[in-house]
Amino acid sequence: MKNQVKIEEIIPSFKKTINVPSDKSISIRCVLFSAIANGKSKIFNLLESEDVMNAVRAVRKLGVSCIKKKNYYEFSGVGINGFKFKNNTFINAGNSGTLARCIMGLLSGTQNTIILKGDKSLSKRDFKRVIEPLNCFGVVVNSNNGTLPLKLKGSELIRPIKYIEKKGSAQVKTCIILSAINAPGSTKIKAKKSRNHTELILKYLNYPIKIRNVKKYDLIEIEGRKQFKSFNYKVPGDISSASFFIVLTLLSNKSELLIKDININLSRLGILKILNRMNANIKIINQRKYKGEMLGDLKIRSSENFKPINCPSYLNSSAIDEFLLIFLIAAKSKGVSRFKNLDELNKKESPRLNIAVNFLRMIGIKVIKKKHDIKIFGNPKLKLKKKYYIKNFIKDHRVFMMSVIAALTLGGKWTISDKDSVNTSFPNFLSIIKKLGGTIH
Repeated sequence: MKNQVKIEEIIPSFKKTINVPSDKSISIRCVLFSAIANGKSKIFNLLESEDVMNAVRAVRKLGVSCIKKKNYYEFSGVGINGFKFKNNTFINAGNSGTLARCIMGLLSGTQNTIILKGDKSLSKRDFKRVIEPLNCFGVVVNSNNGTLPLKLKGSELIRPIKYIEKKGSAQVKTCIILSAINAPGSTKIKAKKSRNHTELILKYLNYPIKIRNVKKYDLIEIEGRKQFKSFNYKVPGDISSASFFIVLTLLSNKSELLIKDININLSRLGILKILNRMNANIKIINQRKYKGEMLGDLKIRSSENFKPINCPSYLNSSAIDEFLLIFLIAAKSKGVSRFKNLDELNKKESPRLNIAVNFLRMIGIKVIKKKHDIKIFGNPKLKLKKKYYIKNFIKDHRVFMMSVIAALTLGGKWTISDKDSVNTSFPNFLSIIKKLGGTIH
């Protein structure tokens, strides 16, 4: 089959320097903010993955010109409430929950109806979490029990709101912020802490937004209908993409890796905080600030004697996309690792918590799962010799990539389906693996 890979040997030792693709979260936000800026914005190093290209196609359908130049994308923004499109225009978000949920907020001030759809995976995911606050603004959303496809009709008369976001979802928070930009007056949000790329971009753009940190929440106040100028932005490397190579290096024999130009936003560093508590050898060097975001290079060395962790729940949101990899390190730790309140993990592209439990049991690791909590009984001597098959019903890019890392570090003979799923976020994943010396058929 063409859409699968075979791995039958572990990766040899390596000492390399790499770059990973641009940050997907920031790339999508740059597309959306460029669309409502006034004038021509230049976005350098935009991630050219399926999710981001769906965002580009979406804003083009809304009347925004986007031209690919030699080394950047140029967007001719139409300003706030400047979109022009036909009634019942279709927008396909593909696999991207970030795009689908955020663009709903962006469209809250439009009067024509948008029909929003996604792929089979996205169509199973929960949209009630954004429909509820949008309804408070006065946006009309018709859906099939809170899932895609849905119809959205905004209003010129949307009103500012006060809202408490309890899930710690950056997508929900961004949807509310974008809707607030369309509403006259001041919107106030009490949001459980999550990624803050949206707020940092708005601060860089000098948009009137105030943020106050209070324990587990951020208090956000934002003024609506304040136009802003176009901007230039170079998207940094994605720590979620870097994480696969962090764990590959940690679990490989006598290897070193330097990953350049990574976004090290504090709201994304959960994986580094968790792995360093587990005795991983990871350092951040060459730290600097770029337009509100912190950047740095990551230096990783092979590690042994991993410690188990009783993972604090407050780190969950800052590592939500990396837990599959963290579980691999827990599987090689000496002792029992505990993770709690991981319900959001089953609301991603696939039910990742359930998949992780089945995966770990498949490779011989004892796991106890109770609701959204798991215990992983590590085995530092874990070495695989059997044949393993990851079938093609999952269609989750992170499950595919995690399986490749497991195969290259733990041994065994693997057949892993859904190779094409990497196009969602990391099209050149396998080519970097090969550059490091991994043998993939």
